[in-house]
Amino acid sequence: MIRLAAERFDPGAELNAFCANRTRSGAVASFVGIARGDAGATTGLELEAYPGFTEAEISKMVETASVRFGLHDALVVHRHGPIAPGEPIVLVATASVHRREAFEACDYLMDYLKSRAPFWKKEHGPDGARWVEPTARDLDDIARWD
Repeated sequence: MIRLAAERFDPGAELNAFCANRTRSGAVASFVGIARGDAGATTGLELEAYPGFTEAEISKMVETASVRFGLHDALVVHRHGPIAPGEPIVLVATASVHRREAFEACDYLMDYLKSRAPFWKKEHGPDGARWVEPTARDLDDIARWD
């Protein structure tokens, strides 16, 4: 399931719901990304997405991960709009028979979300706002899956 959220979400509740009644899977791996404040250098984030298009593109990557890693299921909840430091930005959860596949699929999906997903990220701080591009590390991370 892929969901864009304009409001704050509860990662624990989302993960509990994802795990409920899951008797076929032997593993669920998850990652929660949280907005950093960078000791006051960042006062907020703003993520832009195009509803419909963004979910469709993420769905394609989830399908690729499902085939590549033999997933039973995956969950991506991603914020858009204004986000305050300390708030969750993204939750990725993957379910599979074994832990290795679940961990790798979760990592793969996060690498995609950080560098290729159709989101536009702007950081706000005391010195104004600036658009954020994927870092060299983000690009190295995604390249290892090619």
